[in-house]
Order: sequence, then C-alpha cells, then structure tokens
Amino acid sequence: MSEGKRPEGLRERKKRQTRQYLSDVATGLFLERGFDAVTVAEIAEACEVSVNTVYNYFPAKEDLFFDRSKGVVDRLSRYVRGRRVGESAAAAVLRELREEVEAVSPKVGLMAGYERFMKVIHGSAALKARLWYLQQEQAEDLVHTLREETGAGADDLLPLLVAGQLNWVHSTLMGYIGRAMTAGGTPSQVSRDALTLMDELEDLLSERVLNYAVRAAG
Repeated sequence: MSEGKRPEGLRERKKRQTRQYLSDVATGLFLERGFDAVTVAEIAEACEVSVNTVYNYFPAKEDLFFDRSKGVVDRLSRYVRGRRVGESAAAAVLRELREEVEAVSPKVGLMAGYERFMKVIHGSAALKARLWYLQQEQAEDLVHTLREETGAGADDLLPLLVAGQLNWVHSTLMGYIGRAMTAGGTPSQVSRDALTLMDELEDLLSERVLNYAVRAAG
C-alpha cells in the first residue's frame, strides 16, 4: 500500500456524517428563522440527539453556521504554498481567486441562495463578530505562512504588511460578492463584475507587494 492519507475508518466516517447532519439541520433552521431565534436545544431536538451531543461536535452555536471555517482560514495560505515557480505570493492569490470567480464557484459565494446565507449573517451580531474573527485568523495564518516560505525573522514586518494587503483583497472581493448577490445579482453577472473589481484591486497593490515571495526554481 502506498504512503498517503490513512483510509477513513467506520468510526471516523460516522462522526463526520453526524457532524455534517447536525450542521445541515442547524443551517436550515437558521435560514428559515434567523440565527438568534434558533436555540441549540431546538437543533438537538430536530436532530433527535442530546444538547451535549451537539456541543461535543460544535463548542459554540456559531460553529454550526461556520462549519467550514477551517477551509476559509487557511485558504490564502494554501494558495501561497501552492504558487508556481516564478510566481509571487500575491500573483498566486490573485490567480487562484480569479479562477474561482471565472468558474462561478460556490467557494466564493457565486451560487443561487447565497443571499440568504448573507442575510442570516447581517441579522446577527454574533455571526458578524465571528466573521470578523475568522478574517483576523486568516490574516494571522497568512503571516505565519509567509514567514515560513521566505525565512523572514520575527522582526521583519514585510510578512505582516503583505499578508494585510492580500487579506484586504480577499475580504474586499468577498464583501463585494456578498453585497451584489444580496442585491439580487445573478452568479454569472456578479462573476463578470467581480473580475473587473479584481483588476482594480491588483492595480492598487504596489510592485513591492506584487513581487514578494517569488518561488525560485529547484
């Protein structure tokens, strides 16, 4: 057997399926009634499990809504680590985001029903606070990745500054898509407009940012 990821066992699969079921049911309730109006006890009852079971999988109610937050927090870091030879960190992030937008990908909110998701967030102070926190986590994760990729020391401010700029690009893009979809835009139309926005965002980045952390050959 070749080396790689260990096959998922029955116990792990059941836990993953239970977690997904809890999140799906909770999200349906949140979309129907709003985040603040739904209690964890009601989610547990709808899923026919105990409240403790819900908390075993999701320490906070916000985690049920942002159940895929890990993929958001390390998104920019994944793009940077996967950059091509001769490609800078910023170029990789811009390329990956453009590809997602061009593909009209649900990963960047370009899907029918996304406006309902955003309305739930805007209707809850707790979710807005958690979204802000996730954006800060994403920036910190990217700073760490840039330091690893460049060998920058702890006193080098460039990783912090570049990460801030790239996180700004991402948050501005996602904010634009969220507002456009909430305003009634179609995924295809918002995709076209978002590509224009990305060109404007790139024009605002300095050459120093655009040429930082270029991957060398070999």
